[in-house]
Amino acid sequence: MPLASLLSFATEELASTLGETLGGLLNATFGNAVELIVCPDFPYRSSAPFYMNCVLTGELQVSIVALSKNEICIVQSSMLGSVLSNILLVLGCCFFFGGINYHEQSFNSTAASTMSSMMTVASASLIIPSTLYASLSSSKADSRENILFLSHGTAIILLIVYIMYLFFQLRSHPDLFESPNVEANDSSVEEEEEERILNPYAASILLLIITVLVSGCAEYLVGSIEPIVQSTGMSRTFIGLILIPIVGNAAEHVTAVVVACKNKMDLAIGVAIGSSLQIALFVTPFLVILGWIMDKDMTLHFQTFETVAFFISGLVVTILIQDGKSNYLEGGLCLGMYVIIAIGFYVYPDDAGDIGAVASQLANRFAVIS
Repeated sequence: MPLASLLSFATEELASTLGETLGGLLNATFGNAVELIVCPDFPYRSSAPFYMNCVLTGELQVSIVALSKNEICIVQSSMLGSVLSNILLVLGCCFFFGGINYHEQSFNSTAASTMSSMMTVASASLIIPSTLYASLSSSKADSRENILFLSHGTAIILLIVYIMYLFFQLRSHPDLFESPNVEANDSSVEEEEEERILNPYAASILLLIITVLVSGCAEYLVGSIEPIVQSTGMSRTFIGLILIPIVGNAAEHVTAVVVACKNKMDLAIGVAIGSSLQIALFVTPFLVILGWIMDKDMTLHFQTFETVAFFISGLVVTILIQDGKSNYLEGGLCLGMYVIIAIGFYVYPDDAGDIGAVASQLANRFAVIS
């Protein structure tokens, strides 16, 4: 994967200058701009300048277009699939392959504890609307209004919380997020400066260019979805929630694993968990607010199966990262959990729930691209 290697290189160059915290945040941001790059119905693709297409493409672009067409479950399925992929598959691979090279790896326990708290808040933001929906005994219309009211209020709070988190992480308390490996070996700073090849501006431009190129690769790869469905009989729910996030974030995944194998665990966690937090606490609430403005019924109410899967995933990751240490066994636990959930989605019928039915539509969107 040459592009994945270049993405890893650009991320490490940025991290060596800006720090692993900001480097991981930038990689997660660019990675989230690629995952669901292909959207055949994007209304501005033919008329907008190329650079605007590059900036607006990706997960947020597809979600906005789907939201404008009131395809709420497409938005929800894309968000859910991306979060599960990052916190279980990517993080699990980082722990596993990094643990093979090193007996035990350490990362900043304070940063891990903060991320655990944020993940708990993200889980609660989905559980509460689902619980409220199950508890309401009033009419369907009243239930919908109550869920919308709760989702709008929760989305505003989540956006504020995420902004506070970024300010806390990057401005007011950046020292709490420094890598313990850096603190323990200050003499390595000069060596890193000598090994640095690109300045921050060149690395940022390279990261942007690679993001665009990876987007094209993702568009080409997802064109093979329909043959897979026809030859294997695989459900489109499984493809929409499991396979598409893996394909779309392939380069970002490789980046996290590569830096983990180099014992840069804070950067790896920043890419994996940071990307999930960005989706759960920023992208999804932003789409809820946008739906509110567009008069669309975008809520934080997910189906029971999806909510439970997300909660369990967040719980497992929270427990594993709290001690600030990792090994290949913990990586195996994350990967095993992801496989179990993937099997659940594999046998989950396309018409079992709203999100399952429209996840099929999401897969169909990508399948028609060839």
